[in-house]
Amino acid sequence: MARSMLIAVDAMGGDNAPAEIVKGAVNALADERIKIIFLGAEEAIRKELSQHLVKTDQVEIIAASEVITNEESPTNAIRQKKNSSMVLGLRLLKDRKASAFVSAGATGALLTGATVIVGRIPGIERPALGALLPNEKNFSLLIDCGANVDAKPNYLVQFAKMGSIYMENVLGVREPRVGLLNIGAESEKGNALTKEAYALLENAVPHFVGNVEARDVPWGAADVIVCDAFVGNVVLKYTEGFAKAIMGVIQKELMSSTVSKLGALLAKNALRRVKNSFDYAEVGGAPFLGLRALVVKAHGSSDAKAIQAAIRGCAACLEKDIARKIESSLIQV
Repeated sequence: MARSMLIAVDAMGGDNAPAEIVKGAVNALADERIKIIFLGAEEAIRKELSQHLVKTDQVEIIAASEVITNEESPTNAIRQKKNSSMVLGLRLLKDRKASAFVSAGATGALLTGATVIVGRIPGIERPALGALLPNEKNFSLLIDCGANVDAKPNYLVQFAKMGSIYMENVLGVREPRVGLLNIGAESEKGNALTKEAYALLENAVPHFVGNVEARDVPWGAADVIVCDAFVGNVVLKYTEGFAKAIMGVIQKELMSSTVSKLGALLAKNALRRVKNSFDYAEVGGAPFLGLRALVVKAHGSSDAKAIQAAIRGCAACLEKDIARKIESSLIQV
């Protein structure tokens, strides 16, 4: 088994830990290249594992007596809870005893811990969280969507370069188009951040297509959508909420009469595909790009399906060695 598939999993992170986390990780073991290291309350993890058929050589447990919660100060939590599942997982990554770390725990603590413990790639000032958003054709990478609420123009250039490398190598998009998320398409639109970032991106990013309005994102206006984390997180969460709401409305209307129920039955497979295309669990997790090793943030309410997808996404990133490719690209520049 390749060492590159040794993935550490925070069994205690998220709303549905440890049951859904363990279940999802076990399901990911269908890919026999993967080995999982669970971190957390050992007894609870073993109890969940006992409900599944697992090859003993594919799993390992490292006991952690503490859990970091969303209510804690990220910096204090990382400093004070040295024996938490999150800190221990990040230390495994730093010590090269794991090749990737997946957590559905607190985003702020994960970012702080990853930056301090794992470290940034030289030349990257801030790691960024990249999430895949479905569009008419495939996906666009929204970066940053959770790490840097207060960004500088040069950060956005770095996000664009990292996002391009990710899309080209993981999703196979040749010459990814990069767009700057803004309130208008004209170059003079926006605030001080976007105006200055526009000029920098125009000169530094080969396939920059200019400003992209939020309404054009679902139509695939760009392959990489660059923004600060405040704007990105609003777009991401609105998209999640709107997708659930619209599917709820469609379901209600389809069940409103005998004729519509018949139509729903005939269109069942098509409707399922539409639903899946907007389901975050199909993607599972978002990588922090710009770190020395791979850290993936899973949704806080992740179920087993989402965790399995997050681990599967880890494997894809590890195969393409994204961290090293980002570092090599910056050195060449």
